[in-house]
Amino acid sequence: MRTHRLAMARFGLRLSVTGGRESVARLVLIASAVALGVGMLLAIVAGINAVTTQNDRTAWLSTRGEDSDPSGSLWWLDRHDFFRGHEIERIDVAAAGPDAPVPPGVERLPGPGEYYVSPALRTLLASTSAEQLADRFPGRQAGVLSKDAVPAPDDLIVLVGRAPDDLTSIGGVDRISAISTKTPESDASVIRAILGIVAIGLLFPILIFINSATRLAAARREQRFAAMRLVGATPRQVSWVAAVESTVAVTIGTVVGFALYAALRGPIAEIPFTGAASYSDDVRLTVGNALLVGLGVPVVAAFSSLFALRRVRISPLGVTRRVTPRPPGIWRIVPLIVGLAELAWFVGHRPASTDEQTYAYLGGILLVMIGLMLAGPWLTMALSQVLAARSSRTSTLIAARRLADDPKGAFRSVSGLVLALFVTTVAIGVITTMTSERRAESSPGDASRLQLYVPEGVTAVPASVDARLRATSGVTHIVGVKVAGGSGYTTLASCADLARWPDLGRCPAGAAVVEVQSAELEPGTVWPASTVSAEELARLPLAEMFVQTDGSAVAVEQVRTALEAGFGDYAQPPSSEADRNSSFLRAMAVWRQVASVIILASLPIAGCSLAVGVVGGLIERRRPFSLLRLSGAPLRVLRRVVAMESALPLLVVSAVAIGSGLLAAHLFLRSQLNISLRAPGAEYYLVVGFGLIASLGLIASTLPLLRRITEPESARNE
Repeated sequence: MRTHRLAMARFGLRLSVTGGRESVARLVLIASAVALGVGMLLAIVAGINAVTTQNDRTAWLSTRGEDSDPSGSLWWLDRHDFFRGHEIERIDVAAAGPDAPVPPGVERLPGPGEYYVSPALRTLLASTSAEQLADRFPGRQAGVLSKDAVPAPDDLIVLVGRAPDDLTSIGGVDRISAISTKTPESDASVIRAILGIVAIGLLFPILIFINSATRLAAARREQRFAAMRLVGATPRQVSWVAAVESTVAVTIGTVVGFALYAALRGPIAEIPFTGAASYSDDVRLTVGNALLVGLGVPVVAAFSSLFALRRVRISPLGVTRRVTPRPPGIWRIVPLIVGLAELAWFVGHRPASTDEQTYAYLGGILLVMIGLMLAGPWLTMALSQVLAARSSRTSTLIAARRLADDPKGAFRSVSGLVLALFVTTVAIGVITTMTSERRAESSPGDASRLQLYVPEGVTAVPASVDARLRATSGVTHIVGVKVAGGSGYTTLASCADLARWPDLGRCPAGAAVVEVQSAELEPGTVWPASTVSAEELARLPLAEMFVQTDGSAVAVEQVRTALEAGFGDYAQPPSSEADRNSSFLRAMAVWRQVASVIILASLPIAGCSLAVGVVGGLIERRRPFSLLRLSGAPLRVLRRVVAMESALPLLVVSAVAIGSGLLAAHLFLRSQLNISLRAPGAEYYLVVGFGLIASLGLIASTLPLLRRITEPESARNE
């Protein structure tokens, strides 16, 4: 028995590589397509691993008040800072005992007057004047944080050593006994959401592409194996030959796919999935990943080949008689409706936790995608019936008949693009609406005016700070806002200061002090007079400082550094409107990046699936088309048939996918943010239009093959 199996395996191998030009061409085409699909699949999996590793490195930066311990041996203060649009993560530490925990990335805690920096911040410090950046950090640079403490290559992080007495006087400081080794659940949930979207948006099209590649010339193989059954081959023998023949091409493609992945590691590391690039050695596969793909793809291809031969195993005449398969039922549209209904149900019933929201929304979108895949063949069949009933042209009738005969096969070639259009529509619809609704935060904002919340106990700007600010080129105005005591929190400003800086508003006639709202300091505002006198105002504590610059980057950073150096126990850094908007802009940039990765990757993948599907369909139908041509059908009629068979299902089901995507985006926005979908901008129509036009171009590019594959010799029985 074992010898018999080996003989059939050798026979299958010989069929794969010595079966003539057609067999070799099929082997090369399948191997190339599988290599591309496997390479992209491995790249996505490795990219997901890199994002997970990057997120794990943020754990120590997430040490917060919940980790506090009154008897802890380390004082810990987590603050952030800004520099030219970039955020700096600043951690101040002071040992409170002999066994103080040491953060990752360093061998010891920095002492008072020392600080460690990330490699990117070290480069920035070396290329920037001290009065713009280095003066913010007391002491000297003692070393560089290793990669264990720096999540991404471009992250700006500083670990500052302080004396305990200096640090304990600052608001927000915590005493801890251990440094966090787990990322916050909110951050982990966001990462899971990002990875879930990437997996759904990209893995589906890639798997469809690989499946399309392994099915190339399936009908031709069925005919050959049916002929083997007619001359006496047993079903088991045919199964062995089929499994070997399919596995050879897929195995070659899988090996080449691993080589393609190795070449893509560098470019993948540069993709900022979460707003930051990854280290190249973080883009890697686990042993489980490699085994799953390396063994799984050939095994699935072999089983897929055996499943495709079920008609041959039932009877050798199952292929030659060409029995039309049962048409798809209307039940296929049910999952699509259920998926949309699930998303609709969550409007007004939003899950409580971030993880529950992620699973709920991604589950609904995944169900809609599955529904589109199931509904596609039924929609294709319905389209064929409409065409047959309303057209009298020969090409249209032939196309309608062929679509009705095999709606699953007709839809299979365009299914990848349908999914890509759905995902593109959801992504752009959600991001466009969020940006429109939060337009104020979506704009860069004014970067020229810096605001500082002054630490408690300060009644006037220190003379050294005031002198440094006034000596800075580009500073035009300096105003301090004070706070009145009592039961309420009332901020006051001197009319003499407002007279020199009218952009903050003005005082009514005769007033010396006015009550102001720091968030609403705008030109033209007339502030109400206060009963506090100018003398009393001078004795009140300082609450906030506003410094106006000419907007130049050098002036802004010099002012920021002067304020931080002068008020070293600040709780929040000096910031401009642009700085305060930057967190939202960065979050939107992350989601735009995720959307761009999905769109830019899924559309080409879908295009490859379409090309493989159309070419495979032509190869499988070369003999029927040759017979039609021999019977007098003009070549132009056959070309119209092929074009309509591919283009019509593409356009019809794409319209359903786009409509489903817009509805899914609207339901998500209503549930999660209580806002309605805004009409997508020109970017969306350009992307969709380009995708459809490029797809139609791919279909048109295959039409010249008809002349060659419908030559008279192709009509012979094989």
